[in-house]
Amino acid sequence: MSINYAKWNKLYIDGKWKEGSSAKINTITNPYNGEEITKLKLGGKKDIDEAYEAAKSAQLAWSEVSAYEKIALMEKAAQLFEERKEELIKLLIDESGSARIKAEIEVDCCITDIKEAAKYPMMMKDEIFPSCIPGKENRAYYFPVGVVGIISPWNWPLYLSVRGVAPALAAGNGVVLKAASLTPISGGLVIAKILEDAGFPKGIFNVVVADPGEIGDYFSEHPIPRVISFTGSTNVGRRIGEIAGKNLKRASLELGGNNVFIVLDDADIDQAVKAAAFGRYFHQGQICISTNRMIVDRKVYSEFVNKFKKLTKKIKVGDPNDVDTIIGPMITKKQINRALEVLDNCEKEGAKIEVHSEVNGNMMSPSIVTNVKNDMTIAKTELFSPIAVIIPVDSEEEAISVANDSDVGLSGAVFSGLLERGIRVAKQIETGMIHVNDQTVGVDSGAPFGGEKGSGFGRYCGAKWTIGDFTTVKWISVQKVPRQFPF
Repeated sequence: MSINYAKWNKLYIDGKWKEGSSAKINTITNPYNGEEITKLKLGGKKDIDEAYEAAKSAQLAWSEVSAYEKIALMEKAAQLFEERKEELIKLLIDESGSARIKAEIEVDCCITDIKEAAKYPMMMKDEIFPSCIPGKENRAYYFPVGVVGIISPWNWPLYLSVRGVAPALAAGNGVVLKAASLTPISGGLVIAKILEDAGFPKGIFNVVVADPGEIGDYFSEHPIPRVISFTGSTNVGRRIGEIAGKNLKRASLELGGNNVFIVLDDADIDQAVKAAAFGRYFHQGQICISTNRMIVDRKVYSEFVNKFKKLTKKIKVGDPNDVDTIIGPMITKKQINRALEVLDNCEKEGAKIEVHSEVNGNMMSPSIVTNVKNDMTIAKTELFSPIAVIIPVDSEEEAISVANDSDVGLSGAVFSGLLERGIRVAKQIETGMIHVNDQTVGVDSGAPFGGEKGSGFGRYCGAKWTIGDFTTVKWISVQKVPRQFPF
């Protein structure tokens, strides 16, 4: 199918489609063929002000909308995502370079997250509980925080926006989304259109696209939002966390990862190889939860490497529109150059390049690097590319030590023939998420998603963990009989 991209040249603020106030023009191109998709006039500080003011003005009325009406609107949005699935898939392919299989999964994740968030309005239940003071009743009332600012990245633009937008709206907040300039349509504008068509009130959701060099920290420093939700690099996340702390805002940060894939000596090697290939090569490795370090017991190391090489050679690299393609284009040439620089230097540190990437335009075929040590640059770098790094270890204990020898801890995986052994090891890995006998790229709308250490804090997905990020609680006590005071 073809999409009329010319219409996607406006920001969405206070229920209106308008040009940004910046003098800068953002040209969006197809990463696979380099064709221009559209031009978009960027927003500036004035647009951020308008968006936050609109969200604040609309939020009070939105917070008083009945839970049933909020649920109906969320369900309508999910329905529209389903009805427009093919358009959304095509948009992700064209704008973000997603292979079709990745785009399909991303849209499905959005639909399940919206349906999950649709439950939240009925789960924000006030509580009544007793007091130690005679005649007193305690109550806890849950309120939206007010306005939430969300900053989303380019790699999973649709889903990583929706997973913050949906629960924030469902909890009764106004939202301003700053979409990535590389993927402003799939990362924000198409979401605005769907919510508009679903009937969400004007101003409750807004999308801006801006140049960080022009607006600086203004989006996060702005006095209106009480929560800043950010997905992106650890360095930028630290800065946002610093700003939030200084301004006494709440921050929810999902940051970089250096995710481990541990293969113990009793693992099913054939299954581990398949899982490792998916975890490394899915979306060209441009995912925060991609498999980054394969840590393999030396007893099965040669078998794993040989089988992994054979499977890698079968991976199709090419046109992301082709249903058989697994590896499509990298988002920009800059990302390729960054990956190649690390790859080209690894042999100087003693690693062995078993398979070297071939580059054609924004296409990058897989590399496999073996005999890696954990202190090498390539093992300490979040590669965000189809480069597989395989580290040999001599024991379960060493595997755990190597896995935890990192400043970040987002996702991970452990393969073992004994489930309880896998679980025991998984519990010792310093990550927010880890999967036994599966790969590292996993999301479930009902499970807590987030990291430890330099991978951030806060959790996405699942009412038990998410509602708290977008609500605040007020204690009201009621003295039902006259209280006796000592003076």
